Amino acid sequence: MTDLLPAESSGPAPGPAPGRTSARTPGRITFRLSVPPVSGVLRPRLVVVSLVLAAAGFLAFCFGMTFGDIPFTVTEVMQAVVGTGDPGTVLIVEELRLPRATAALLVGIAFGISGALFQTMTLNPLASPDMIGITQGAGAAVVAGIVLGQDAGLSTQTLGLLGALAAALLVYALAWKRGTTGYRIVLVGIGVAWICTSITDYLMARGGQFQAQAALGWLVGNLNGRGWDQVGPLAAAMAVLVPASLLLGRRLRTLQLGDDVARGLGTAVQPVRLAVLLTGVGLVAFGTAAAGPVAFVALAAPQIAQRLARTAWPPPVASGLTGALIVLVADLIARKLISGTELPVGIVTGVLGAPVLLWLLVRANRAGSGG
Repeated sequence: MTDLLPAESSGPAPGPAPGRTSARTPGRITFRLSVPPVSGVLRPRLVVVSLVLAAAGFLAFCFGMTFGDIPFTVTEVMQAVVGTGDPGTVLIVEELRLPRATAALLVGIAFGISGALFQTMTLNPLASPDMIGITQGAGAAVVAGIVLGQDAGLSTQTLGLLGALAAALLVYALAWKRGTTGYRIVLVGIGVAWICTSITDYLMARGGQFQAQAALGWLVGNLNGRGWDQVGPLAAAMAVLVPASLLLGRRLRTLQLGDDVARGLGTAVQPVRLAVLLTGVGLVAFGTAAAGPVAFVALAAPQIAQRLARTAWPPPVASGLTGALIVLVADLIARKLISGTELPVGIVTGVLGAPVLLWLLVRANRAGSGG
């Protein structure tokens, strides 16, 4: 990712070097390190894009709570959120609609940032938790708890976290060969994803009808009936993991220059890669535990944010805001698309995200990197 370009040097020459000449200063040649712009640098366009995404997400957050069996206006919703207004409206909004909207917001942010971390770490726009086995590992663990009934008293959040962590460690261990590379992580992750998917399919076939229905409703990605019990653990986890992901951003950007250059700049490549992996796993695990594996958000959100901000790799903050907007809008469509029926949000994100995946594959083939 670096180019060595001849450049004119200023100041007194230390002395001619035998056999090396410069067009303007005989006996001497120097080089300038040209590095393409990396994501995460504060630029006016990135700031503007982030602010616009935040405003759009806030509008979708408020607008989504106006719909239901009893419609409200945006003003009534805002009054209810702060605890004023009609007591009945406050009860409905704070106990039924606000938890769902908050879950959609946090899940979108978690998936968006997680996707940005994985894509930047592996230098691959197709590397997302959906593609490299992390989501599938969480899903297999939760389905095992539902179908086998042997959850050992663990909550869905805990099972999802353990499953995602186990899948991530398996990917990292199998990809290790005197260190890891993004290429090996992606290839091994695809294999682990299929293993976890096969385990999930087996458990679904083995389980009873009621258990299979409960597991399927979770596997699709669903925000129906979400309450503060699901939101609380996710919010607590994100209070730790989101700042950690931003702190890792500077070190992560040096990995874009290649492992050798990153080491030369003082970056501990393997510890940083492992820290990024664990942070991304934590985000996607808690998000998946709260709403199920909502498809394609972690894949599409970073790519959309990157193109809006015109950065070299997905910016984490803009990716998280894009993910939140996608989930909030998709949940609104899922609730209003068919009258009287609330579709799982994962169905809508899957329909919207599949064209993004196809587009990325087409671009990779045209660029000569699609295999």
